[in-house]
Amino acid sequence: MGTTQLDTVPEPKYWHLRTVLSEALDSEFSVGEILPNERDLAARFGVARATLRQALEQLELEGRLQRRRGVGTTVAPPRMGVAVGSEQHVWPGAAGDAWQPADCSVAVPPPAVAKVLETESDEQVHVVRRSRMTHGQPVAAELLYIPAFSVPELSGIDAPAGVARARAVLRELQRLDLEGQDRAVELGSARADDAKELDRLPGAPVLVVTTRFVAEGRTAAVSVATYRADTCRLTFGDSGGVEIHHDPERRAS
Repeated sequence: MGTTQLDTVPEPKYWHLRTVLSEALDSEFSVGEILPNERDLAARFGVARATLRQALEQLELEGRLQRRRGVGTTVAPPRMGVAVGSEQHVWPGAAGDAWQPADCSVAVPPPAVAKVLETESDEQVHVVRRSRMTHGQPVAAELLYIPAFSVPELSGIDAPAGVARARAVLRELQRLDLEGQDRAVELGSARADDAKELDRLPGAPVLVVTTRFVAEGRTAAVSVATYRADTCRLTFGDSGGVEIHHDPERRAS
């Protein structure tokens, strides 16, 4: 076979540095240890700080490093496996759901979500905010968008706001006969509100799982769940539900 154009492209400096840094993490540093500052690292490896930042960003994307507010860059523990089951008949908030409701509001959803829900561009929906924790640390945040037609019997008298309102919306949603659900996963960057809830810096890599719930032949709800890419590894199977598997010796910091 002949040589392709890509075969002749030299390896970027930051990628070579990423390999060298990865080897150093394995041999010289332990989980949770703080790395030297950028100036010292750049001097040690004889590279420009811009090149160093590219390499550090790549290692963070791969889950080898974590940037923590007020701490710096630390060596990350192994990712936790998050098994996302394929069971088709479980509403959010059903028994065994690991997510905890935090709040509920009424707002106009993002245009992409409104399109999936087939609501008007200015139509408000219920927005349930939920979180997921393990060992007391946040690993995921979720926004669940539920249009009014999915919870027609919802009353604002008994649960006007907050966690109680969120639980009331989820309870009413479960009255529908769930016909199916589908998921899409993509790599993204943490928005300011997600970053704060997940104890990450804005722009940190995240895994975004969008789930569409179908009932009565239409989209009844849309979930947008943001997982920490530095600590979570999503796996798919037929076990149903969501379960976080922990390394027996190391825990997420």
